[in-house]
Amino acid sequence: MKRSLMGRLWPNLVAVVIFLFCVFPVYWMFATAFKPTGDIIAEDPVWFPTNATFEHFKTAVKADHFWTMAGNSLIVTLLAVLFSLIIGVTAAFALARMRFKGRRGFIIGFMLAQMAPWEVMVIAIYIIVRDADMLNSLIPLTLFYMVMILPFTLLTLRGFVAAVPKELEESAMVDGCTRMQAFRRVILPLLAPGLMSTSLFGFITAWNEFPLVLVLNKEAESKTLPVWLSSFQTQFGDDWGATMAAASLFAVPILILFVFLQRKAVSGLTDGAVKG
Repeated sequence: MKRSLMGRLWPNLVAVVIFLFCVFPVYWMFATAFKPTGDIIAEDPVWFPTNATFEHFKTAVKADHFWTMAGNSLIVTLLAVLFSLIIGVTAAFALARMRFKGRRGFIIGFMLAQMAPWEVMVIAIYIIVRDADMLNSLIPLTLFYMVMILPFTLLTLRGFVAAVPKELEESAMVDGCTRMQAFRRVILPLLAPGLMSTSLFGFITAWNEFPLVLVLNKEAESKTLPVWLSSFQTQFGDDWGATMAAASLFAVPILILFVFLQRKAVSGLTDGAVKG
């Protein structure tokens, strides 16, 4: 009995330790953002902001180009996610339902693209964008972010499409629907968990991307929030409160999105991984 109890207790204890290890930096970031400067630089750490202040957040949002870069990040991220979903869901349908020569090689190619580190191609991407005279533009960022997101989107949604019985689609076509109408009315609503999970992954990937925008966009008006955040420590010196407030503002959209999509996203990731 004791062995059985210990066997159940140890995994839970390990899970709790891992959870605290992962969550504590996030908590410390938000807590520091609300602490007065005196509590931040105090010799003894203040674990909870008893005298909370919003001064650091005011300093962050009043920083140069904050709203411009926030708008750039939102535009680029949403467009990249939207385009990757449109292309990914139609390509996933073709890969799951149709048999054509080179299909297996096509899938393997997308898997390899998913594993490739995009940072090694920054120089090549810069040369392409420079020769196209599109430096300091949001268009190349949107296109390349879409390409970064697309392999995961396609492979995940392919599993969902393959899990939908063909009989549902064939029944709709017997009732008079075309293949596209059957896809739109029958299959697409069943892909909601997959669409949620891929949207969340794509949003996080594009929102956090740093090297490309740093290399391609030198003008402040065309940069995004990751670059703005990286310059905060230089801009404010040792003002850790403003730095943590800026980091908190940067993390808030992802946290909000995850809270609303977490159930669909988790089921989408697991279902898409085992089906197809």
